[in-house]
Amino acid sequence: MSAILRKMRGGNLEVFKFGMYIMFPIGIMYYFGTNLDSRFAVPDFWPKDNQTHKIPFEKEDIQEELRLLKQRRLQARERRLGLQARGISTEHTEHQDAEARNPRPDILEAVSLDGAAQAGMAKENREKGRGWFDWLK
Repeated sequence: MSAILRKMRGGNLEVFKFGMYIMFPIGIMYYFGTNLDSRFAVPDFWPKDNQTHKIPFEKEDIQEELRLLKQRRLQARERRLGLQARGISTEHTEHQDAEARNPRPDILEAVSLDGAAQAGMAKENREKGRGWFDWLK
């Protein structure tokens, strides 16, 4: 072992290190980079042509797509107006049940101070001679 280390001095050591720096990534890429299609291919990953949305390019196709979009929009509007007529809010319905069970006060009401508490804090700060940014000192 000491004979190898004696030979690996100066330029020989640098050439060996440079060779390792170059050959290590190339070896890793060769080992893991070959035959990728059979190793990592997921069957039926991409949708078939008949399963994807086709962008219309012809004028008639575009008119038909616009007609379908308008029809969907009008159906959604009718549904929304029907819910509003029954008194159901349509703004945000994701957590309405939880909010109905556990109503929470408005955030501004929860953190606001009444007039007396606000006046007391202002008087206390004036007596101590403190301003808005005196806490930075």
